[in-house]
Amino acid sequence: MRKTNLFLAFLLLAAATLTAQTNWSVDKSHSKVGFSVSHLVITDVDGFFKEYDAKVTTSGDDFSTTNIDFTVNTSSIFTDNDGRDKHLRSDDFFNAEKFPQMVFKGKSMKKVSGNKYKLVGDLTIRDVTKQVELDVKYNGMVKDPRGNIKAGFKVTGEINRFDYNLKWNTAIETGALVVGREVELVIDLQLVKKS
Repeated sequence: MRKTNLFLAFLLLAAATLTAQTNWSVDKSHSKVGFSVSHLVITDVDGFFKEYDAKVTTSGDDFSTTNIDFTVNTSSIFTDNDGRDKHLRSDDFFNAEKFPQMVFKGKSMKKVSGNKYKLVGDLTIRDVTKQVELDVKYNGMVKDPRGNIKAGFKVTGEINRFDYNLKWNTAIETGALVVGREVELVIDLQLVKKS
C-alpha cells in the first residue's frame, strides 16, 4: 500500500512539473510594436507605439499553450511627425482621450510547422472588438549573459482600419485613398522568463 501511494505521489509530482505555469514579461528595450500603412498609394508610412504591456503565460516552455493579454496605449503612437501623431490621437482615428488602450486577448496559438504558429485572438480598438489571426515566427530561446532565459518572436498580420472606426480619409484625383485601409502589423517581441 505504501509503495502504491509513493508511486501515485511521484506521478502527481511529475504531472505538476510537466504542466507548471511559466510566466513571461516583455523586454521592452528589445521589442517593438510597429505598423505600416500606405500613403497616396505610392509609399508606406511606418510607426510604432512607445507604451505597451503584456501578460504571457505558458505551460512549461510549450508556446502552443500560450495565453496572452496585450495592451497598447494609443496616445503613445509615434510616426516621427508631430502633426500627424496629433491627428492620429484625435477622433478621426484612435480618439486616445476616450479610448486610451487597444487590447488583444489571445484565444489560441497553434503550431503550423517548424517555428511557425498561428495566433488567434480578439482585438479591441476604440469600441470595436473583432477576432484576428496573426502569423508568429518563433526565433528561439537563449540564456543572456546575465543568466535570464529569453524567447524571441516576430508577429505579423493585417487589419482593415475601417473595421475599427478609424475611418478618416480623403481621396486623391485617381480616386484612391490618401491613407490605405489595410494596416500591416509588425511586432518584435523578446520575452523574459519570470518563473
